[in-house]
Amino acid sequence: MTLKTIAEHLGVSRMTVSNAFSRPDQLSEDLRARILSAAEELGYAGPDPAARALARGRTGVVGMVLTNSPRDAFTDDVAVGFVRAVAGSLADAGYSLVLLHSSGSNGVVPARDIAMDGAIIYSCSPAASAFTALRERRLPIVNVEGLPVPGVPDIGIDNATGAYQAAEHLVKLGHTRVAIVVAALDADNAPASEISLETASPTIAGRLDGWMRGLQQAGVVPTILGTPALEMDEILRERIDRMLDDPPTAVLAYSDLVALEVMDRARDRGILVPEQLSIVGFDDNPIAARVSPALTTVRQDIDAKGDAAAHALLSLLREETPVSPQRLPTALVVRASTAHSPS
Repeated sequence: MTLKTIAEHLGVSRMTVSNAFSRPDQLSEDLRARILSAAEELGYAGPDPAARALARGRTGVVGMVLTNSPRDAFTDDVAVGFVRAVAGSLADAGYSLVLLHSSGSNGVVPARDIAMDGAIIYSCSPAASAFTALRERRLPIVNVEGLPVPGVPDIGIDNATGAYQAAEHLVKLGHTRVAIVVAALDADNAPASEISLETASPTIAGRLDGWMRGLQQAGVVPTILGTPALEMDEILRERIDRMLDDPPTAVLAYSDLVALEVMDRARDRGILVPEQLSIVGFDDNPIAARVSPALTTVRQDIDAKGDAAAHALLSLLREETPVSPQRLPTALVVRASTAHSPS
């Protein structure tokens, strides 16, 4: 069954049938309805997508590379919210979103082999294989919360200001023994003066900058513990446990999920939050307001970040120049997990 078959059946041109599927504005509603009805009756599903994409020079598909595998990423409501916002903005513009991972079976590498018009890179190193493959294809790319890449628009949040507000909040509550818990940084309850930020991601570096400025202005020297991994792992759990052997009075965590891990482990030790240990997270994950005690955290607007990333890529696809870099605002949200220092 082909376009020609439908055209001959209805006594119209092949182009008219093609327009019914790909350019409906070129036909009257009645004629298009007749063509689609005939196609359904004869079992014709429409033009081959690959052929249509070749003719248009566009696939109508945008890729997204996540830090984690899609399976792992969707355990985090922040990542879920970002993907949802991007997908919604792209859908409004007539594009579909496909999630990519760094390798595949049977020799297929999605970032290298899947047809797409452009891609959004979410919190990945420029050295990542998927990032490299997309650059080699010369596709339009937007970078989100990653290391800056020349010529690639960059979308992020104001990590430093939000972190500064969090540290200032603890200082005002009288805390002087403060620990900072991070990922992507190998630190085992070390004084801040011994930590090198040369290998830290822009996200972690920005947050550390804000935390350190807020604390140092009050003469507070924090300890830092972290893991080389990108997310919570056994190394970080062990280091958190050692920290709680002689706990500080307050903890600044690089994400809400890590803050909740600290809260759970403190509870297992009989350490009261916030009476004995104040905890501040980052992101304002939806779960932050539902736990008990509700988590003080730094809010980032996930919907705005997703929309900004999608619109930046759409600008590139229209061969426009998007404004870059974009830094979206953050703000401290004070809830019940912080209180005045007990000492």
